[in-house]
Amino acid sequence: MTTKRLFAILFIYSCTAIAWFILGGALDLRTSASNATGAVAGGWGPPMTQQHPAAYFQSPGTRDGRKAIRPSSSEVRVALDYLPKRKGLLWYRTYLAQFEGDYVFKNPAPIPQTIYVQFSLPSADASYNEFSFLLNGKPTTANVNGREPVVEAVQLEAGGEARLKISYKTQGLDRWGYSFGEDSRVQNFSLAMKTNFREINFPAGTASAGDPRVRDGDGWKLLWSYPDEIGARAIGMDMPKVLNPGPTASRITFFAPVSLLFFFSVLILICLLQKVDLHPMNFFFLGAGCFAFQLLFAYLVDLIPIEAAFVIASCVSLALVSGYLLLARGVRFARLAALAQFAYMVLFSYSFFFDGLSGLTITIGAIITLGILMVATARVNWAEKFARPPAKTPPLPV
Repeated sequence: MTTKRLFAILFIYSCTAIAWFILGGALDLRTSASNATGAVAGGWGPPMTQQHPAAYFQSPGTRDGRKAIRPSSSEVRVALDYLPKRKGLLWYRTYLAQFEGDYVFKNPAPIPQTIYVQFSLPSADASYNEFSFLLNGKPTTANVNGREPVVEAVQLEAGGEARLKISYKTQGLDRWGYSFGEDSRVQNFSLAMKTNFREINFPAGTASAGDPRVRDGDGWKLLWSYPDEIGARAIGMDMPKVLNPGPTASRITFFAPVSLLFFFSVLILICLLQKVDLHPMNFFFLGAGCFAFQLLFAYLVDLIPIEAAFVIASCVSLALVSGYLLLARGVRFARLAALAQFAYMVLFSYSFFFDGLSGLTITIGAIITLGILMVATARVNWAEKFARPPAKTPPLPV
């Protein structure tokens, strides 16, 4: 292995890395072109946040002529069914929601009052099935359009109660939430949530569910309880994260040069220790065989599940590289190279299937590779390895 050959291998590596960056850019463009978040939100439903209901009665002594009334007790039940949808290279975290709420409002005045109870639906851009609004058992006569609050009036004696029962079914995207708005105090409130998924992720700024958290088949039964809470935080649930084919393939492609660097380093070490003469053209074909992994994977994810695409692409790349080395340098060298490729190309790329593990995998791979190189080359005479071969003397004339 001469210095000129090392520079030639470095040039081949750089060209392969550039090809990977071009492929990653093309993947980003295809992913952006297939982004249909607006279309999915318009056709299925946007992120949902249900507002806490409110009530008021006319009071001339207040600023706006109204005296606000908060519910004296609230029992809310919601069931979330996660049903992700795929369009192009992206998955969308869609869900079905079934909402039920029982609320009690009391007349705080010492005289009879006309209480106006209002309830707002989560979004004007969503559809609602089986909507029911019952105030003291009577259905609403208001025009329900989703854009304006549903308001009904009820006559209450001093200290009298009005019971509001709400139920509907809807569908949304990414997250579901329950907000108390500007109401700084919540009393006798409970929200029971049932999910059909195991991953629990409370959005930022929301309260976590209390204990106990009960497993229910493939999901959970969660409970939020506010007996008397001042400054009550909102409640919410993010839908489970989903492995998106486009962004995952793009990240794997952009980080592939790191894997190839480790792979080539180990191959050069094996060549030095076993005195195997690999020409830069051999490294060119090896780099092309590794590049075939991400190239095939990038276009298979459009057609088949991402896990199956990864298995097929990795097997094809392993067969190309190992088969080439088997023909070029024999079984033993091909076996060592296949092990190195599987560790640095396949397992490293597979780490991108797990959120947050890629950086740790790079660090561990770099440390292990450094350790192997240091131990294996501790007694290598580098001056001898990189020395120029002696010039051949011409034969003496007969």
